[in-house]
Amino acid sequence: MTTSTRAAAKAPAILVLEDGRSFRGRAYGAVGETFGEAVFSTGMTGYQETLTDPSYHRQVVVMTAPHIGNTGVNDEDPESARIWVSGFVVRDPARTPSNWRSARTLDDELAAQGVVGISGIDTRALTRHLRERGAMRVGIFSGPALDGPAGTGLADEAALLAKVQSAPQMKGADLSAEVATKEAYVVPAQGTKRFTVAAVDLGIKGMTPYRMAERGIEVHVLPATASAEDVYAVDPDGVFFSNGPGDPATADHPVSVMQAVLERGTPLFGICFGNQILGRALGFGTYKLKYGHRGINQPVQDRTTGKVEVTAHNHGFAVDAPLDKISETPYGRAEVSHVCLNDNVVEGLQLLDRPAFSVQYHPEAAAGPHDAAYLFDRFVQLMEGQRA
Repeated sequence: MTTSTRAAAKAPAILVLEDGRSFRGRAYGAVGETFGEAVFSTGMTGYQETLTDPSYHRQVVVMTAPHIGNTGVNDEDPESARIWVSGFVVRDPARTPSNWRSARTLDDELAAQGVVGISGIDTRALTRHLRERGAMRVGIFSGPALDGPAGTGLADEAALLAKVQSAPQMKGADLSAEVATKEAYVVPAQGTKRFTVAAVDLGIKGMTPYRMAERGIEVHVLPATASAEDVYAVDPDGVFFSNGPGDPATADHPVSVMQAVLERGTPLFGICFGNQILGRALGFGTYKLKYGHRGINQPVQDRTTGKVEVTAHNHGFAVDAPLDKISETPYGRAEVSHVCLNDNVVEGLQLLDRPAFSVQYHPEAAAGPHDAAYLFDRFVQLMEGQRA
């Protein structure tokens, strides 16, 4: 830990929720102020993948596990080129990491990337508050941002609350283009190339195209602004729509591109935000969950097989589709293929008359269990069937 980070760790900090509740603790990572939507993640491990997941853009993540940072930070596990969370909240940060792959401390990494955090607060109480009241806007303040008159360090909480309440809300936020690649790039197939896939990047994680490459797929990752013409310029055997941040109700462009893919009958696979895009493309609505699903231990049932999977989630919105019947859509019959066993939220969709399906969670297992890896094989089977 650097001298400056040691000093920051002793600095007072305060977390202020938009409903007026506050928690006082110590600065963790960078010192300053930050704003976002307060959400909680139930994973005991995988904090590095969480921090670098573009789907967490403009969110302040509260870790429910009390002890965070014990494996440090390495250069192999990031899911993108930077940390995307707006802020980070932990109860008991590790003083010294202990892992052979660790290159530096989590505290130092947060500080180096300018991520303002807070430690030493009762994250159980905060999580329970968010479960009862719902995800909401939040601010974290430390250092000069917390200074009151004449540098007293006694900032007026009413003034801090006003700042939080003036921050933008997640509902209605159009964020995918802010996190997606600006230029197309190719992830080559491992071994013999079997298929070409056009992947529309709405906030894609690095492991996702890698999982496809493992199966002999050459993946052309395209910007969120890609048109249907851009998608078909790579002559794809299949089209993939990734995870990403924001409100799916704002994603009119990806919806129109997906509808063009459905019209042509190209095998299609979507995850997370891509599942919501498919829902909208089929004519279903979307809605904001009270506090969402985030973590690597969410139980989901694949209704096509009856199998129950432990899965990795990161979503605050869901598709409003009927669980008890097959629906007629402009592209044929559709049904809910996966459902969350905690709350019956729609976790997957599939078309019965065209080669298209999606899930609301993260089958790439970064971080998380590998229970859902078969979904990439299901995508391969769709492309094999289309080719045959």
